[in-house]
Amino acid sequence: MRAIIISIILVIFSYNAFAAVGCDLNDPDRDVKRFFPASTGYKTAYLSISREGGEDLLKEIENALGDSFQGTYETIDVPYTVYTIFEGGNIAGYIHGINQKGKFGGLQVFLIFSPDGVVQNFYYQKLSSKFAKDLRSEEFAEQFKGIALSDFSDYDPKSGAGGSAKVKGIKFPLSDDDTDFRATLRAVKKNMILMDIFVFRKVDKI
Repeated sequence: MRAIIISIILVIFSYNAFAAVGCDLNDPDRDVKRFFPASTGYKTAYLSISREGGEDLLKEIENALGDSFQGTYETIDVPYTVYTIFEGGNIAGYIHGINQKGKFGGLQVFLIFSPDGVVQNFYYQKLSSKFAKDLRSEEFAEQFKGIALSDFSDYDPKSGAGGSAKVKGIKFPLSDDDTDFRATLRAVKKNMILMDIFVFRKVDKI
């Protein structure tokens, strides 16, 4: 009987660990200095939809995204890690990444934000794609600089249509398969929606 109880506990623990897949920087000290050379420190906050607003917040996010959350990367209890970067006593910006399902595996899409929510940089921490070399190019990343959430307000991640001129101007390096490109744009929009809710709407920054 004791063995059965232990087995049940292990199954429940394994399910919860599998269901909540977070996205942290592999090396925060190095990565912060990479994007904010003048930084004097950073603070890490761990947030989730379940704690910040629950089912009502999830529905709000899905409506803003234009798509439903699904899979292990998008459960309501997924932990989101927000890095707030400081220069002296001032906030220099933020770093935030999310997991996104791609064609051949998971993508980890990180955005570097200015204090007012404009994208300053973009990169993949993890990318499983036959087009990885092209997607990781500086030319591709450069296209996301200066993008704000308002540019994605009417972008439809299901069809890939809509968005501002800046969003429509983001071009995929190759044309024969755009699955990971579409997944990337969905990830960028979702990332910005979450940051708007977790950080930029709040009077007191994280």
